[in-house]
Amino acid sequence: MTDSDRNTGRAARPKRADARRNEETLLGAAAAVFVTSGVEAPIRDIAAKAGVGTATIYRHFPTRADLIVAVYRHQVEALAEAGPALLASGDTPHAALGRWIDLFVDFLVTKLGLAAVLQSDDPCFDPLHSYFLDRLLPVCTQLLDAAAGSGEIRSDIDAHELMRGVASLCAGAGSDPRYDSRRLVGLLVAGLRRPN
Repeated sequence: MTDSDRNTGRAARPKRADARRNEETLLGAAAAVFVTSGVEAPIRDIAAKAGVGTATIYRHFPTRADLIVAVYRHQVEALAEAGPALLASGDTPHAALGRWIDLFVDFLVTKLGLAAVLQSDDPCFDPLHSYFLDRLLPVCTQLLDAAAGSGEIRSDIDAHELMRGVASLCAGAGSDPRYDSRRLVGLLVAGLRRPN
């Protein structure tokens, strides 16, 4: 066995449950700090929010870019997994769609904290937009199809168009406390209903 084979074997080995929980705690703390303080927030603030030392963060994420990419991917994966789960457990497909859109708004609020860095010249961020579309468009499509199939909403709604509309409504918030993007997104989702 070569060194490369050993390294590949190590990389493919799944993380222990406690290591996964620790990483999820770090990612949740980082996302929360990014929303309030931006992606340039001191690592010690993220460590304090997670209840760990800064060395723990650097052990999991050697660079700030590694942490940013991990937060983004973690949130996209959580959204991707939530769609089918909400459909399976929701009262109606429209209710599942509305709940998923609420989660999408939460994601977008965090993403706004990441926006500047995601649009930077750093090539490590380039694949993230495609990753976002590849993972979330099919989920949104599934939710829309289920709600349309049950007769709750119109059948001519495009997932990409809906997600862009929601993102645009969220981007308008800025620092204006009178602008309630969640309320506007709720009106948008209510407006998808099929006319009687």
